[in-house]
Amino acid sequence: MINLVIDIGNSRTKLALFNQHDLMFSVPIDRLTVNHLQMLKDEHPQMTKAILSSVRTRDEELICFLSENFEQFVELDHLTNLPIKNLYETPETLGRDRLAAAVGANELFPDQNLLIIDAGTAITYDLVSANNEFLGGNISPGLDMRFKALNQFTGKLPLVDPSDEDELFGKNTTSAIWCGVQNGVLYEMTQTIELFNKNYQNLQIIMTGGDSNFFDRKLNYTIFVHFNLTLIGLNRILEHNAKKK
Repeated sequence: MINLVIDIGNSRTKLALFNQHDLMFSVPIDRLTVNHLQMLKDEHPQMTKAILSSVRTRDEELICFLSENFEQFVELDHLTNLPIKNLYETPETLGRDRLAAAVGANELFPDQNLLIIDAGTAITYDLVSANNEFLGGNISPGLDMRFKALNQFTGKLPLVDPSDEDELFGKNTTSAIWCGVQNGVLYEMTQTIELFNKNYQNLQIIMTGGDSNFFDRKLNYTIFVHFNLTLIGLNRILEHNAKKK
């Protein structure tokens, strides 16, 4: 049987098909519609289970289609059964993408201490213990958000894009912004990794998100980069709930 996994994030939507635990393919899409789902359903009639994770406003039309056309449909929220224990004090406020990435990391590295860094619109640092428990984490502005903030909240600073330049300090306004923002994030990541390493033994670091490769190249740590971590976690949650039926 084939599983449909839908991840609607802040900046884009990803669709994926899994043959049980094996990812068949994933594709980004600007705006998901019922027509897209119907086409997938027609092409893959053996697709019987689906899961939806969304950080945007609830789309009732999509929910209705998924509920009516799949034998099992899971809409991820704070009440969904999980394969790991969630110790977050306010589970209803925990981002679904953070939770799914944590489950995905645990699927790849079970029974290990894990630090999951999601370098996307925001940068999140989340911890899963060797006891398979989600303990919590930190949230800070992402790379693009920091560049935009300097431009929008000042009178004269330009909007610049990330650069691969490795300089200690800037020699003009543009390079000063590059160095300030990018080095600032690197210092933040380095210090966060150091603190978690001191407190949790044999910590495995997993990075995901659109800026993963940018930071992985610049950090002096062994990091496992996986761009489909959230999709893997969502599929794991779907399979976990299917077994409970």
